[in-house]
Amino acid sequence: MARVDRDAGALGTGSGAVSVSIPRLVDDSMASGKAASKQSLWQNERFRFIICFCGVFVCYFYYGILQETITRGDYTHEGKKEKFRYATTLVFIQCIINAAFAKLCECYTHELLILHNGYEFLLVFSPGFGQFNLQIIQCFESSKQDHTRSWLYGLCSLSYLGAMVSSNSALQYVNYPTQVLGKSCKPIPVMILGVTILRKKYPVAKYLCVFLIVTGVALFLYKPNKGSSTSEEHSFGFGEMLLLLSLTLDGLTGVVQDHMRGRYQTGANHMMLHVNVWSTLVLGIAVLWSGEVWEFLAFTERYPNIVYNILWFGITSALGQTFIFMTVVYFGPLTCSIVTTTRKFFTILGSVLLFGNVISPLQWFGTILVFLGLGLDAKFGKSPKKTTH
Repeated sequence: MARVDRDAGALGTGSGAVSVSIPRLVDDSMASGKAASKQSLWQNERFRFIICFCGVFVCYFYYGILQETITRGDYTHEGKKEKFRYATTLVFIQCIINAAFAKLCECYTHELLILHNGYEFLLVFSPGFGQFNLQIIQCFESSKQDHTRSWLYGLCSLSYLGAMVSSNSALQYVNYPTQVLGKSCKPIPVMILGVTILRKKYPVAKYLCVFLIVTGVALFLYKPNKGSSTSEEHSFGFGEMLLLLSLTLDGLTGVVQDHMRGRYQTGANHMMLHVNVWSTLVLGIAVLWSGEVWEFLAFTERYPNIVYNILWFGITSALGQTFIFMTVVYFGPLTCSIVTTTRKFFTILGSVLLFGNVISPLQWFGTILVFLGLGLDAKFGKSPKKTTH
């Protein structure tokens, strides 16, 4: 029956917390599955990557629609039009929902472990029951003890928020092509800082693939600035400095995540939970200090229908971020940055194809580069496996 311990390996943070032996669960579940001689589907790396990619794509597709509906919609009250101008509070709510979702997953898998061990006799008669539970537990990985240092979560949160704020602020100073290049080049600082700080080694093919994908996305999204007079006078300034800062912080976030992944084997759900808790604390102080949260509440009183969109915005964010952190844990920050970059490309490409918009020769060339980069990465860009996942 269930084995309950009260020791340093307990789940939770308090002393005397209850935990269930994970090694025994895995051993028992694997033993029960020997009759079927089947490996857990979630242990298949290709299946895992497909799930992560599709999860990111679907969730952030709806996330983008909701974000545009909320932030770019026109709101009219008593004949007066106004815009939604509470981006910090929106991200604050998003982080709260993300953290709550991660905590819910942690509690669910904990209870699932107790249920699983408490009814071990069912595994004899129904191996599929044990395999299904095991796949859910392996998926969220909330059940294993987390040894990651709290300051690493705090640093990851600060770099993540700093990159987001810098990027949003940069868009007020730089033109559209510069914005596109900045957003598309995220895998580059992740790779550079990974090599220089963590001494990571990537195959030569990986460098080529990243270059092809980033170049292809930039060419596909590039739109020449019709105001040539202003673009010719444009020089490197404050906006570009903010963009470089954002890219540097993106790279730092990737380095910290890689360190947590390699040194502490941090689970996806633990990473998501603690990073969002730290982000919630930082943003909570920011919105209270600025008073933006009170203006936001007054706005929702005038337009109560927006609450429904914000709720779904937070839910799609939580689901999407779950797949993001799974990608980071199982495949690394570089692969995650490639996934998020190509996700944006496929979203726009799908929109173009569905609505019959004309694609320019430059965009077709960019499309070919992206697919070429993805194909080469799938074939030759795999680095030697160093992870225990």
